[in-house]
Amino acid sequence: MPRKAHLAKHYSSNELKNKYLKSTDLVESRRWHLLWKISLGWTIKNSAIAVGLNYNYAKEIVKKYNKLRDEGVKNCRKKPTTHRGGKPSLLTEAQLAKLQEQLESQPSDGGIWTGPKVARWMEQETGRKKVWNQRGWDYLKKCEYSWQKPRPTHHKADKLEQEIFKANLPLKVKEFEKQYPDSEIELWFFDEHRIGLKPILRKVWSKIGSRTTAVVQHRYEWLYVYGFVKPKTGETLWYLIPRVNTAWLNLVYQNFAQDVGISEKKKVFLVEDNAGWHRSKNSNLPEGIKVELLPPYSPELYAKRYPLGQPAERLWTLVDEPLVNQYFETIESIEEILVTRCNILRTMNKEIKNLTHYHWLINT
Repeated sequence: MPRKAHLAKHYSSNELKNKYLKSTDLVESRRWHLLWKISLGWTIKNSAIAVGLNYNYAKEIVKKYNKLRDEGVKNCRKKPTTHRGGKPSLLTEAQLAKLQEQLESQPSDGGIWTGPKVARWMEQETGRKKVWNQRGWDYLKKCEYSWQKPRPTHHKADKLEQEIFKANLPLKVKEFEKQYPDSEIELWFFDEHRIGLKPILRKVWSKIGSRTTAVVQHRYEWLYVYGFVKPKTGETLWYLIPRVNTAWLNLVYQNFAQDVGISEKKKVFLVEDNAGWHRSKNSNLPEGIKVELLPPYSPELYAKRYPLGQPAERLWTLVDEPLVNQYFETIESIEEILVTRCNILRTMNKEIKNLTHYHWLINT
């Protein structure tokens, strides 16, 4: 028969049980649990297995409890410790604040900030003979900077008008719903995308030590993808058209109305850009579709968490993927690939919804 462990009689079994149940610290709770089991006559080994502790660690807990009572059960890791190891930061808090201020303006050479330039600035500020270039990159990240390519914005774009558009869109959809109280109203976005024999080059993951190459021959023959997206569900409709003009747009409108199921019970509120053929007097819009034009010069209409343009514009990176870094001899071969790709995209509702359902569309 195993020898019973010695447990100092600081508390009764019921008192140990209450301490175990009432402890809010997970480490201390497990230790009180161990002591309660032992007070009931369990061996240290079986008690340790029951509460999930190492046997030698359990013996140390019992030893400390017997000697120090409650102090022996306390979780000392909660106490702040002063780490002796590690090197001090290259910049003090004041110097870091100064760096953040400097990054708001151009560097002294009039160019752009880079990791090496930040490292040189740190050398001058701290008097150090050498600051590695990597440390400049580290401090750019520490100042919450990231390496980005800016999205072009037209100089005539009106930011206020864009914000008003986002605020008013849900209201306009509600007004359209009042016009057709017995009909289902769907909000769709529409855009066109040009694709041709001119190669599409994009960064891709490659094995370290090898350089990805792409065959390039600049030729100028195009076709157009007309894309419709319903952000609320991620549904899409696609049309491959040889050019953009009012005549082809009218044909696409007719097919869209048929494919989406426009009827007395279903209407569509369609948002599109200000292209000339969209505003043409010859545009023949099917009954049951109401078009709302985006503000002028607003391809960058977006929320901060979405770095691309209006919802339909976000479709094009997905459309381009099978064509990236590839060479095609004829436009017909591209068209075949796009037919397959667009059919696949029609099944990717969840992914497309995540891309296009902006926060300012939640109430629409």
